[in-house]
Amino acid sequence: MTASEIRRPGGRLRAGLGDLLMGARMAFTGGREGWTRTVLTALGVGVGVAMLLLAAAVPGAIDARHDRTAARSDTGEQPEVSAAADTLLVAPVDTVFRGRFVRGRIVHQEGPDAPMPPGLAAFPRDGEAVVSPALRALLDSPDGPLLAPRLGGARVTGTIGPEGLAGPDELAFYLGRDTMPPDNTMRLIRFGNDFAGEELGPVLWLLVVVVFVVLLLPIVVFLGAAVRFGGEQRDRRLAALRLLGADTGMVRRIAAAEAGTAALFGLAVGALLFLAGRQLAPLVSLYDISVFPGDLRPAPWLAALVALAVPLLAAGVALLALRGVLVTPLGVSRRATPARRRLWWRLLPPAAGLALLHPLVDVRAARSDTALAQVTAGTVLLLAGTVALLPWLVDVLVRRLRGGPPPWQLAIRRLQLDSAASARLVSGVAVAVAGTIGLQMLVAGVQDEFRETTGQDPTRAQLSVSLYNVPEPGKALAQVAVIPGVKRSVGTVYLTASPHTSPAGRGRESGLRGQGDDESETPIVEVRVGDCAALAEYGDLGSCADGDVFLTWPNDPISGIGPNARLNLGGGTETWRVPAAARTVPVRDDPMGMRHQGLLVTPGAMPSLPPQVSAQALLSLDPRDPDAAERVRAEVAGLDLFASVDAPTRIRESSQFANVRRGLLAGAVVTLLLIGVSMLVGVLEQLRERRRLLAALVAVGTPRSALGWSVLGQTGVPVLAGLVLATGTGVAMGAALLKLVGAQVVVSWPVVALGVGLGAAVVLLVTVASLPVLWRLTRPDGLRFE
Repeated sequence: MTASEIRRPGGRLRAGLGDLLMGARMAFTGGREGWTRTVLTALGVGVGVAMLLLAAAVPGAIDARHDRTAARSDTGEQPEVSAAADTLLVAPVDTVFRGRFVRGRIVHQEGPDAPMPPGLAAFPRDGEAVVSPALRALLDSPDGPLLAPRLGGARVTGTIGPEGLAGPDELAFYLGRDTMPPDNTMRLIRFGNDFAGEELGPVLWLLVVVVFVVLLLPIVVFLGAAVRFGGEQRDRRLAALRLLGADTGMVRRIAAAEAGTAALFGLAVGALLFLAGRQLAPLVSLYDISVFPGDLRPAPWLAALVALAVPLLAAGVALLALRGVLVTPLGVSRRATPARRRLWWRLLPPAAGLALLHPLVDVRAARSDTALAQVTAGTVLLLAGTVALLPWLVDVLVRRLRGGPPPWQLAIRRLQLDSAASARLVSGVAVAVAGTIGLQMLVAGVQDEFRETTGQDPTRAQLSVSLYNVPEPGKALAQVAVIPGVKRSVGTVYLTASPHTSPAGRGRESGLRGQGDDESETPIVEVRVGDCAALAEYGDLGSCADGDVFLTWPNDPISGIGPNARLNLGGGTETWRVPAAARTVPVRDDPMGMRHQGLLVTPGAMPSLPPQVSAQALLSLDPRDPDAAERVRAEVAGLDLFASVDAPTRIRESSQFANVRRGLLAGAVVTLLLIGVSMLVGVLEQLRERRRLLAALVAVGTPRSALGWSVLGQTGVPVLAGLVLATGTGVAMGAALLKLVGAQVVVSWPVVALGVGLGAAVVLLVTVASLPVLWRLTRPDGLRFE
């Protein structure tokens, strides 16, 4: 470029564009070395871009699942209607199989215009079933015989379409029946509701915001490291350009264009990885959550933001890297011993993050957008401090290390010459570990708010079976008791009762109550019939013999129900008189946490039962039989398809909190795996750059095992420093977040150990995976130079 061109209007612009084009060409020239460098950079960037696109697609996937579940909902408020040409009878028959929820519905078409459930092409006829693809595969598996009876012996005639399923891995079915039970049956004129769902509270919103920050920031950190792959060779080429007459500005433009072009290539790779991975989405199910490929669609503005931010980040990182490197016509200063890193400015990001988080006291009062933005910024700055402090800490750690075996010396000397490259590789892991520790501390600190004690006792019974539609309850209870895997069965039958009054008395009482009252105020109690051992689960009976009757009142006794009282049984006309010897005993919570109120009757005191009674069996299972519970559910479904089989649990957790926590765990696993893959690419790139040196060491007699241990040392020391720093940052972050929700600051050391262990395991696996490439690069042909 001549002086006249510079003075001419637009000359500088054309010169700048020429520099950018030269940088873009340099990303794809340079022979095999240049292509390899660009491909590795694009692969590292591509993995990060794929992860960002996946994160951008998560809100859309959640909305798609919500829309499908809302469209098939049969629990919304609908007007009470009589049977007509456009009505449908629906009864839920949900179940559980090996810990997985199975959604079941029995349907009966009352007219030709009855609403069709989403995902069905036609109604199943009596004795037919339409199942989800995942359920059909399960029925065809060896586990099928344990699950098939819960479909009432129906023949599978079709599958539910995607629009009728929450996800591809969902277990669901529709059964056709001509006869429906009177209880628990709904008459619908349409499916779907407009219920938006329960809104997240301030604490859960805080969790969601911090989860996204913690999961995405490590990806951004590694993107910054990936665009610096091949930095040493790039700097040497820039030095050659200086020797040919390029000034500092030209060098910077060329470097920025080369990094940006490689990042654009990485964008394309990331988009392809995302599209390919999206097709595999139906094969992946995390915590019973699965999505269809079409659900994973990033919002256009988020995809555009990623497409714009990644090349700009690459160019910015390239320019920032040149500030620490002196590129002259005589070479690059990187070869000299680097100057000591300054600490003061590295403390500014975490200090600013804590300064933003400290004034926030309690977010429970209300969900404030300003507070959430402040939390986001504070968390980002606090975690960014890990990235800034890690190179300094590694430098301090290795500066005075001397001696040791040859592998150790090789590793330490390499770190003393250039620790920044190794620190960049592990910085993403350090940020992920720090964020995971802080988040898990927050989850552990607030989980009690989203849990409640049920009062249930799994040690007294592992299953509770309730039968509603069996003609002979006693015989059905006997069949349940002999199911293989059942060690003990406590069976009772139960029905409702109310005080008996004569028709005349009812009329006088009605007149006294007035026009606004009705007979619904008549007290109703439960009458439970069983032997003494069974009734002892519901009250402290003391002495008991057949023919005894006991009264249990958790609160005050109900007027009109006591010894010698005459009761109407089961809402019908049959009556029964309470024996005069009936006595009141203390009530006892049953294993399901329910407190009985009414009468406990032995069979001798009530020899005959009304026709409509229900039965309950409390079962203790053989702990050595893993299929005992599934066998019980299968046999019970054969007795009564509408029976309920429940497993007691001491703690019940909020579904919203459980979903956020599952999302955190799933996201943390995916993030660490992808960071591990990207880190492996970085390690391979470093080995490729040093292959001639490694081959020369082997040629002069250095054992390959020594080089392998040196590679482990080069990553192990920065990892050790990173995990120590991550622990401190994570604990500080967790303490600040717990202060935000007003919870007690308690460090959960098992959580800290888990986060540190996961980070160390990822790095160890990456190092082991890089060893085969190390053996190949140290062959004699690695000495060749073109």
